Amino acid sequence: MSIDDDKRPRRARSSAHELERYSGLFAARTGRMRSSVMRDLMAITERPEVISLAGGLPDTSMFDPELFRSLMGQIADESAPQALQYGPTEGLQAVKEAITGVMAAEGMVVAPDELIVTTGGQQAIDLVCKALIDPGDIVIAEAPTYPGAIPAFCSYQAELVQIEMDADGMVVEMLEQRLDQLAADGRRPKFIYTIPTFHNPAGVTMSLPRRRRLVDLARERELLVLEDNPYGLLRYDGDGLATLRSLETPTGSRDGGDFVIYAGTMSKILSPGIRIGWVVAPRPVLAKLNLGKQSADLCSSSLTQYFVAAYFAAGGWREYIDLMCDCYRQRRDAMLDALAEYLPPEASWTHPQGGLFLWVTLPDYIDTTDLLARALQENVAFVPGEAAFDDGRGHNAMRLNFSCSDEAQIREGVRRIGKIVGEQVALYSTLTGNRKGAPPRVPAPVEPSMAEVLSLPHRTSRGGRRSRGG
Repeated sequence: MSIDDDKRPRRARSSAHELERYSGLFAARTGRMRSSVMRDLMAITERPEVISLAGGLPDTSMFDPELFRSLMGQIADESAPQALQYGPTEGLQAVKEAITGVMAAEGMVVAPDELIVTTGGQQAIDLVCKALIDPGDIVIAEAPTYPGAIPAFCSYQAELVQIEMDADGMVVEMLEQRLDQLAADGRRPKFIYTIPTFHNPAGVTMSLPRRRRLVDLARERELLVLEDNPYGLLRYDGDGLATLRSLETPTGSRDGGDFVIYAGTMSKILSPGIRIGWVVAPRPVLAKLNLGKQSADLCSSSLTQYFVAAYFAAGGWREYIDLMCDCYRQRRDAMLDALAEYLPPEASWTHPQGGLFLWVTLPDYIDTTDLLARALQENVAFVPGEAAFDDGRGHNAMRLNFSCSDEAQIREGVRRIGKIVGEQVALYSTLTGNRKGAPPRVPAPVEPSMAEVLSLPHRTSRGGRRSRGG
């Protein structure tokens, strides 16, 4: 071969050919793997002209740059060799103690040796799946559920069973009925996954009676419950509710209980970029999670753990959360006002007391996956509702985030969405003479859906805000 031959560009192979080459090598579980819609949207929403109401991004611009510089300088001066080194798989002691303080703020008594530090809250979910799920095992979650959890469940080849929600969260009575049906078929779920406080994506909060019943149900049937609580401290209205973990644990006791696994994260109360989360579990389960983490990444970043330790040692973390809550409350209210102004009467939405999201339900004849393509042409993004289900439901719903756009951007983003939705409603009305909606494309469930439960009559709320939803 001549030098000139070697310099000639090689003809690109087709993606189909490349896939065929490797298809026999892939593990069977890759056939069930799903992409995260939030990750897919990230490159698009980074464009400065796009108003993103999609990702669950906290507004990290509120973090004081001088404090960041000071803390990193302190680490460089005092702990550089250790911060640049491997650390224990279960996490640095100082970080675990800081985490127990965060949990205490929500009424939970936890010892540092009852938890392990994870690489974000997402790894906590993944480790639980790795430790508990065999192919074909059942996992129960809410309908809808966190869009990032579904790819994790699918990756371990779980069968996902989703339980309807209403304005008070998961309908635990329906959960009991489904458990009875599964038991009659000789099947037992590996765990129940729930986000009881400021649900992602629904924006609703599980009522205290339902929380108590869910914990009792876990005891009665010896079922594990994975309580995912990224948003509990981001409350804008109302009084706090006991976590499932605290309901399972007697007051003042360090007996962590037998059935609730608790996952938390620094992503929403400090920074997602530091990738620090944690998981608390019964000790036999915790030991398996530790083994799973060893094989995954050996340990979470020592550097960011030193940052977390220095940040909490400096104090002021509660004040920072208060600052975020004041800001997010105003942004939530701006979104609610904009929805009332720009969305047609056929739409409904939830009214979250905290967290980062609300859930919008549109007429059945509107498909929000198709709507997203049109919205991106108008430089606005959201998460389509189907991403929160494993069975095709949610096609006429969307998740909206209000934490990472200012009030003017939120108003403009909702205006653009409202314009597109209005066009769809008008077109349907012209073609059919009916504005209310077509019959569902799939048989309606026996139990009421979130859209049916949360679509309430218009009412005037505090400050004259017109609100629809729970």
